[in-house]
This record gives sequence, structure tokens and C-alpha cells, in this order.
Amino acid sequence: MLQRRGVEFMEHPSLEELVQKFEAARKAGERERGNPEQLRLHRELADECPAFTHNLLYLARLQHLVDQAGRSAEEVLPEIQHLLESAVLGSYRSAPALLALGNFLDTFQDDTPEAMKLYEEGEQKALATLADAWFFKLRHWNLERTKESLEKALRLCALVELLFPDPNVLLEGEIQTTKRYAVLEGLLPQEDS
Repeated sequence: MLQRRGVEFMEHPSLEELVQKFEAARKAGERERGNPEQLRLHRELADECPAFTHNLLYLARLQHLVDQAGRSAEEVLPEIQHLLESAVLGSYRSAPALLALGNFLDTFQDDTPEAMKLYEEGEQKALATLADAWFFKLRHWNLERTKESLEKALRLCALVELLFPDPNVLLEGEIQTTKRYAVLEGLLPQEDS
């Protein structure tokens, strides 16, 4: 505990400590997934750090799969929903958390309209992440600027243009850079002006 001006504060565990506790909880389920000890460890970690989204998602999924003695679905489902809603909030609405909550609502609450909104938002977040990843890969290959790297970049450009007919400005710029370099290397024909 830390103390400032007479007020006690709990010291928050480091990220490394959280990951170690998460791994320990997962290991507790190696032989029997979802045993009481594993559930206890994941719950303790969720209580200790309710913003550790990966644990919240794992704990929610674990509770979907495990029969918990003495607990009915009516008791477990609200807890799962709370964990998933917390994961959405704590992850700043990440694609995996949105999709997990959408699936829960679709499956257990029969709330298809809300689930579809979450699926669509998750899809958009995932596509934005994919566009970013492809931008960085193209930039990397363009900086290498070898025949092999430009061939890889050209294949990726073709895929980008199929999936993203109107890519963002950065991605479009990198595609154009790839094509310019490919022309200089003789991998694409020179376009007539």
C-alpha cells in the first residue's frame, strides 16, 4: 500500500505481474479446463485489475464452456455479460471484445439487432487494423526495394485493391510508391502519359 497525505492507496500490479498471474491461471486449467482453482484465479485477477481485457475475455469464454456446480445459467449469464461489457469498455471497443459481446447477445439474449451493430463495428475496427498492417508491410518492402520485396508488395497491392476499393490516403500512397518502384525495376510496364 502507498500512502499520500494520510490516504492509503493500493499499489497497482505491473503489467508483467498481471501477465504472470494470467499465465498461472491458464496453467491451472491445463489438465482440467475450467476447474474451480482456474476459475478462482481468473476471477481474482479480474477483481484485481478489471481493465485487463484479455483476462476478462478469457474468463467469460471459460464460463461459457464450464458447468459450475451450484450455479444456474441465470446466475452465470449476467456475470458473463458484465465481463464482456467491461472488456469492450476496457479495450476501447476493440474488435475481439465487440465480437465476443455481440456473439453473447446473439446467442444468449436473442438480441440480434444489437449483436449485428457490434459485429459491424468489430468488422470496421478489424478492417482498419488490417489496412494499417498492410500499409506497414508495403512500406517495409518499399524501403527494402529489392526485386523480391517489390514482387511481394505487388501481390499485396492486388489483394488490397480487391478488399479495399477506396483505401485510406496512406495506404493508397504506399500502393502508388510500390507501383513506381516496380516500373523502375521493370516489374511493371511503364504507363503512357
